[in-house]
Amino acid sequence: MKYDLRTGFNHAPSSEMEMHLNSPKLASPAFRLAAAVVLFGCLAGMPAAGVAQQGGAADLFQQARTYEGEQNYAAAASVYQKVLASDPNNPEALKRLGIVEQTEFKFKDSIEHFKRLLSRHPDYPQVNFFLGLSYYGLHDYNEAIASFRRELKTPAAHPATRYFLGLSLEAEGQANEAIDQFNQVAIQKPDDANVLYELARLHMDASYSAIRKLTKQHPDSFQLHALMGDVFTKEARYPAAIVQYEAALKKQPDATGIHYSLGVAYWMTDKWDLAEKEFLLALKEAPTDPLTNLYLGDLALMRQQFSQALPYLKQAEASNPKFVETHILLGRCYIGLGELQKAKDELLLTARLDPAGPRSHYLLSQVYQKLHQPADSQRELALFKKLSSKQQAEADESATGKKPLASSQEGDQ
Repeated sequence: MKYDLRTGFNHAPSSEMEMHLNSPKLASPAFRLAAAVVLFGCLAGMPAAGVAQQGGAADLFQQARTYEGEQNYAAAASVYQKVLASDPNNPEALKRLGIVEQTEFKFKDSIEHFKRLLSRHPDYPQVNFFLGLSYYGLHDYNEAIASFRRELKTPAAHPATRYFLGLSLEAEGQANEAIDQFNQVAIQKPDDANVLYELARLHMDASYSAIRKLTKQHPDSFQLHALMGDVFTKEARYPAAIVQYEAALKKQPDATGIHYSLGVAYWMTDKWDLAEKEFLLALKEAPTDPLTNLYLGDLALMRQQFSQALPYLKQAEASNPKFVETHILLGRCYIGLGELQKAKDELLLTARLDPAGPRSHYLLSQVYQKLHQPADSQRELALFKKLSSKQQAEADESATGKKPLASSQEGDQ
C-alpha cells in the first residue's frame, strides 16, 4: 500500500516501481535466500578446503560438485553422505552437505550439520555465515544475528555476512543498527543495488513513520506545512509546494528559510513578481546568500535591468566563485551593459568551468560578432551547435524539464 502524505490514507500503489518495492516476495526470507545463491555464489565456484581431500575423498567431492553444477542437489547430498559414512566428522563434507540442504530450504537439517562441524572447528571458513543464513530462513533472527556476528570475527568472513546481518537486525526491529551495517557494506560496494535498496527503504520507512506521527499529532502545524512544502518541491509539484509554504508562513511569519523556498516555487511557476518579493525577504535574512542573489539577478535580467542585476550577480560570484550559472548570467549582464571585454572574460571562464555546456559558446559568438571578429564568432557558433546536439540527445534520454537555478550548484561547489 502507498501512504498518501497529504491525507494520511492508504491507496493502491501508483506505479510499477512502488508495486515492486512493496512486493511481499522481495521481503520474504525464502526469496532472499534463493537469491543469495545467485548473488553471492554460495555454491558455485567455492573451493573445498584442504582438509576435504583427506581420506581419499577428492574424487567424491568432485563428483558432488558436478551434481551441484547441474542443480541435482539430491545426488550431491548422497555423495556427501557417502563421505561422512566413512569419515563422520569430515568438516568439508559437513559444510557442503549443510549448504546443499540449505539450498533446498531444509534449514533444520542444515543447522544440525553446521553445528556439528562448528563444535569441532569453531572458525571453519564461512560456516557461521551459512548457519546464520539457515536461522534467517527459519525466521530465528536472534540466532541469525549471533551467527553472523561470530562470522565477522573470523579471519575471512563471507562477503555477504554484513548484508544478511543488516537484514536480520531489520527483521528484529533494530533499524538503526541495520542501517549501520548496510552503510559499512556500501563503503566496500558503493554501487551494490541490493544494499542501496535496503538503505533507501529503511530511510524511507523512517521518514514516512515520522510524517505519519507529525500528521496525526500536529496536523496544522508550521513544521508539517514546511516539511510538505519541501516534499512537494522535491517532487517538482510547485503549486502544491506554494500552498504549503504559504500555510507555514501564516503559522510562523518570522520563520527563516521559507521565503527563499517559496521564491523558488514561484520562480518555477513563472510568477516573477511574487518570486522577487519572496527573494527580497529572503535576502534580508541572509544578505550574502549566493542563490538568493542569483535569482534576483536573473529576475532583473529578464526585465533587461542590467545595472540592477549586476550587484546581485557580483555578490553571488563572491559567495560561490565556481558556480557556472553565475558566470553565464554575468556574461549576459555585461553584454547588456555593453562591457564586451568583461563579458568575454566571464564567458571564457564559464567555458573552462563547464566544457560540455553549449550556452557560453553561443554568447561568446555574439560577443565576438559585436567585437568584429567574425572568424572567432563562427568558431564559437560551431562549438555551440556541436555541444547543443550532444546535450539534446542526453536530454531526450533523461526527459528532463525545467530546473531551478540551484539544481546544478551542488556539483560546482
